This record gives sequence, structure tokens and C-alpha cells, in this order.
Amino acid sequence: MVINTNTSAQSSAALLADSSAKLAKSLARLSSGSKIISPDDDAAGMSVSTRFDAQINRISATNNNVGNATSYTQTQDGFLQKVGKALDRMSELAVLSQDVTKTDSDRGLYDKEFQQLGSYVTDIATKDFNGVSLFAATDKSVTIDSDAGKWSMSKIDLGASSYTTATASNVSTSSGAMTALTAVKAAIVTLTSDRATAGSTIARLNYTSDQLKVQKTNLAAANSRIKDVDVAEESTNYARENILVQAGTAMLAQANSSPQSALRLLG
Repeated sequence: MVINTNTSAQSSAALLADSSAKLAKSLARLSSGSKIISPDDDAAGMSVSTRFDAQINRISATNNNVGNATSYTQTQDGFLQKVGKALDRMSELAVLSQDVTKTDSDRGLYDKEFQQLGSYVTDIATKDFNGVSLFAATDKSVTIDSDAGKWSMSKIDLGASSYTTATASNVSTSSGAMTALTAVKAAIVTLTSDRATAGSTIARLNYTSDQLKVQKTNLAAANSRIKDVDVAEESTNYARENILVQAGTAMLAQANSSPQSALRLLG
């Protein structure tokens, strides 16, 4: 029996320290919900999980951009509906002005409304969405993936010649009304094409948004398998380490009291 070197206590202390460290880590996992508390837990897993987190955040940002582009196009189509009604009425006025029972004075009255409607269409062409022109003569590039890949959103230009020719016409005379009718009919044809463009753009953006949501969900699931703690399993680990810490503490106390037996021999 020796006094200066208590190997039993040293061994018990080492085992207790190990159990205490594992208990602390298990507690941290349960409280944080993550099984990767520090890089040494799973270096490769942490690296992959960090990249997944960044990609998931980029997908969220991309979906936000797509949503804004959808709102932009829906706003375009809302204005185009009003333009369609104005053009319909303008074509009606152009026909009314060709009535043989009407005088040029009567046609002048029709022309006042015709000009106001033309001015209304011209004004809509200047509208914008958050400072961005709704009806510019250029396509818009929309981000559609986490790497900022672009998709070209087709332009809708209310400054196109078919529209400006119609709005510049008049129905103050019978011949002018005939010319105006031809111009307005051409503008209506262009309008139907533009509304079809808006509709197809909205459909494409909706599909892109759905695809981004699915991708985000799948990446989140993959990321969860890497970093999220299994509460049932970790609770079992916590209970085991807690018991070992308590047992280790008791045994260390016993080991520290063993050298006192030497006093009996000395007595």
C-alpha cells in the first residue's frame, strides 16, 4: 500500500473527466438541437452542412426575386386589361364616326372621347413598378436558381408603333375614322399578343417558384440528416453519461479514501 501515488484515484479521475466531457456535449446537443457542436464532431459533415445552409438561403432569395417578377408581370397584365377596354371603345367610336347620318360636328364629339382614351393609353405606357418601367422596350433578366442563373422575361412595350399609331389617330372625319379603325384593330391584335406573353411569363415564373420550393425542402431534409440531433438517441446517451458521472464521482471518493487505511497500519 502506498500513499504518494494513488493510481486508483488517478484512473477514476481520468474516467470521470471523460464522462463529464461527454455529458456536457450531450447536454449541448440536446439544448441546441444540433449534433455538430464543434468541427471535431464531424469535420466533413460541418463543411457540407455549411454549404447547404448557404445554398438554402440563396434559394430563398431567388424565390423572393421570382415572386417580385411575378407581381411585376401581374401588374403589367392588370394595366393591359384596362388598355384593352380603352381600345375596344376607341374601335367602337371609329365605327360610330362613319355613320352617314352624322355630321363632322357630331364626329368632333366622338373624337373628344377618342382622344381622351388615346391619352389614357399613352399615360399607362409611362407607369412603373418600384421605379422600374412596366412597359420598356427591353427584356428583363430574372434570377431563377441559387447560382443566380438568368431567364429572359419578354418585354411588353406600349410604346410600340401599333399602339402609338392608334393613339395618334382621330375620328373627326369619316376618312379619318376609317384610318383610325384600321390602326386600332392592329393595336388590339398587338395587345392580345402582349397579354398572352404576360400570361405565359406568369405561368413560367410560377413553375420556377414551385421548383425552388421543392429544391429548398429537399436540401433542408438532407441538411437535417447531417446536423440535426436525434433526440431519442441523444437522450439515451445523456442518461448513460449522467449515470457514469455519478458513479465516477462516487468511485473517485472511494479511491481518495483508500490511503487512509495506511493509518491503521501505522497505529
